[in-house]
Formats: sequence, C-alpha cells, structure tokens
Amino acid sequence: MITLGTYNTLEILRDTSVGLFLGDGEGNDILLPNKYVPETYELGDSLAVFCYLDHSERPVATTLEPEILVNEFQLLKVVEVNEFGAFMDWGLEKHLLVPFREQRSKMQEGHWYIVFCYLDPQSNRLVASNKIDKFLNNDTLLIEEGDIVELVVSRQTDLGYEVIINNSHKGLVYANEIFKNIAVGDNTKGVIKKIRQDNKIDVSLQPLGEKILEPAANKIFEQLLAHGGFLDLHDKSDPELIKETLQMSKKTFKKGIGTLYKARKIDIKSDGIYLIKT
Repeated sequence: MITLGTYNTLEILRDTSVGLFLGDGEGNDILLPNKYVPETYELGDSLAVFCYLDHSERPVATTLEPEILVNEFQLLKVVEVNEFGAFMDWGLEKHLLVPFREQRSKMQEGHWYIVFCYLDPQSNRLVASNKIDKFLNNDTLLIEEGDIVELVVSRQTDLGYEVIINNSHKGLVYANEIFKNIAVGDNTKGVIKKIRQDNKIDVSLQPLGEKILEPAANKIFEQLLAHGGFLDLHDKSDPELIKETLQMSKKTFKKGIGTLYKARKIDIKSDGIYLIKT
C-alpha cells in the first residue's frame, strides 16, 4: 500500500522518459519524476520517498523532505492567501492548503501558524488545519505520569505554554518551571508530571526528580531572562543593591544563585551573573 502524506519505501519497477515508477509489491505504483531520480540506481532497488498529490492532483513521489507529515503538528509559514484559503510552505513544490473553514482566524501572508496536517476523506488531498484543538483528545489518554514524551509548543498563556503531547493530547508547562528559552513551534521532549482528575496534564521540560528551583532562584532566573541574560550582581554585591534590585536579602540571593549554579543555569563572574544559553 502506498500511503500519502508520509514516507514509503518502494521498489524501482521501471525506467521511463518521465521518471521512475516505484511499486509497493501489492500492484500499486507511483511516479518519481526525473528531477528526483538518483544519479545511480538499478531496477529492483528500494527508495524511501514522500508521496502526495502534485499540482494536477496525481499521486507523485519526491525525495524532498517535507516539514510536516500527515497526522502531525508543526509551525509553518503562510506564503499565499487566495480565494481557496491560505497556502503554507512545507518544503515541497506544491504548497499545503489551509481551507478557510479550517482557520481559527483569517490567516495572513507572511505569518507563522501551528497547523495539523491530515488527509481530507472527501477529496483525498493533504490539507492542514489551524483549529488544532479538535485533533487533540484528553478524554482517553495514551500516557501515564512519568512518561517521556514528544512535545510541540503550541501557544503561550498567562500560566505558561500549552504543548501538544505525542501528537495526541494537550498539556501545560507552567512558566515558573521553565528554565530555558522556548517559543511557539519548538519541538522538544518532556515528562508527564501530573495527570489531574479532569485529565488536564502538567508537563515538565526537565527530568522528574531533578531539583526544582526554589522561589529565590526562580525570581533571579526570571530577572536574567528579562535583562538579556546578565545581572550586575554577585555574592560580593552590596546587600542594599540586591534588595533594591530583587527585593530579597543577600542571604536569600546567595542561596538562589547557588541553586542556579549547581543546576548549570548560570555562570558567576567578577562583574555579575550570566545566564548559560542552552
């Protein structure tokens, strides 16, 4: 079976003037146009190719690597808006359509959006949707507390960042538990910290059991982020300057930077403390 929207490993069946025909061993074949044909090959060789519909709505294979596969979420850029909808650059010649009915709000050219790619059952075309919540389900969970999971950062909120978990569920990383720079569209790993009674999911970006930074360390860390990664404070700074800057005692400040230093979040130098970029 040849599956649209993902990679297929297919056998080279025959060479023609327009390209190679590849087959799945079940009687199905698909064209790999000449521009994607490898320099050297033999009939019977296997090729890993991505399959989708070309501009003429014909199934076609390519060796180009798309930025999103079917049933995945990804941050993509709108490159055109016309009467059919918004078209996104996903790394292939034919852009990925987001119909107007699948836009949470009207998309704009040049803007980036998190979308879900799916196969439209009516047209058999690969399309995308910006209404991502309808493709997420927290009613039946396929995860447990402590699981290491794949995340896509989907939205910033007052509490922190919403994340898509294993392309299936929605979770939240709280702002005061984020100790590195993240942004919407980032792909990263996390750990399921807690599953609540209503199936809302708390996610951690660091391994469970790793020392959680206490409040003073959190505050210092947030100030470092707000000041470009540097504060002209250190363990020999005047207590009044520390109090004025951070509203904490020098003793509390030293405890906080000690926690950050042990967690390898900062570097302490003679002129101040520096955020270690990861």
